[in-house]
Amino acid sequence: MTFATRFAPSPTGYLHRGHAFSALTAFQAARQAGGRFVLRIEDIDATRSRPEYDSAILEDLAWLGLSWEQPVRRQSEHLADYHAAIEALRERGLVYRCFKTRKELDIGRAPHEPAAPYRGAPLPQAEEAERLARGEAFAWRLSLDAAEQALGGFGDLAFVEEGAGPDGETGRIAARPETAGDIVLARKDVGVAYHLAVVLDDALQGISHVIRGVDLFEAAHIQRLLQALLGLPTPTYRHHRLLTGPDGKRYAKRDKAQTLRELRAAGMTPDALRAEMGF
Repeated sequence: MTFATRFAPSPTGYLHRGHAFSALTAFQAARQAGGRFVLRIEDIDATRSRPEYDSAILEDLAWLGLSWEQPVRRQSEHLADYHAAIEALRERGLVYRCFKTRKELDIGRAPHEPAAPYRGAPLPQAEEAERLARGEAFAWRLSLDAAEQALGGFGDLAFVEEGAGPDGETGRIAARPETAGDIVLARKDVGVAYHLAVVLDDALQGISHVIRGVDLFEAAHIQRLLQALLGLPTPTYRHHRLLTGPDGKRYAKRDKAQTLRELRAAGMTPDALRAEMGF
């Protein structure tokens, strides 16, 4: 397979140094391998995605000196692909309707305790029909129990890590999808959720290497399971370190990290920023 990797931001804010580091890491890897660099806009969150952020992503990456294949894939334009995958899993009994809200899932958990992986089951047919008749919202969840039965266990699931996980994991790693629980594959408001969309997009775009931050290392475990269930190829993973600021905290939108637009307005040049990050 031809080397191909991607940078896949969400247009829910402006890019910052952390985004630039990840994009440059993937872009440099593609150039060194003589392969493909793909830009994907992960805009399934319709409530937070904005056209101005989408346009700014393209502007900022071009300012950094990056180029990418055309056309850019925007997830919001391919919902039919994700719905077809959900339907295929539903026909095999691998997903079930979940009517629980986040508030209900947190009942009985102390504020300082992390949420335990949720494991559930389909409702009795009569109760489910009644709730559907009342128009209650639901999400499609992956059933780990059904998935494990369909595959004859998770023992053969593994992925190759060429970077390093948070505890230094590298090489061939046994997948542990049970650590994620019965994840939501189709959200109530959109009809698809992150893990399913990412797995399908990577396969459809021929991504051979997923290069992303180490904060997403755990996602590889459940994504490996989805690849097996949907008959999709498993890319090689490279999880890179997270860029941190002077305070030691990683750059993040929610912490209002200084954006690339702000850096540019302050006189920062692309060469200076790349040099600052070691490129």
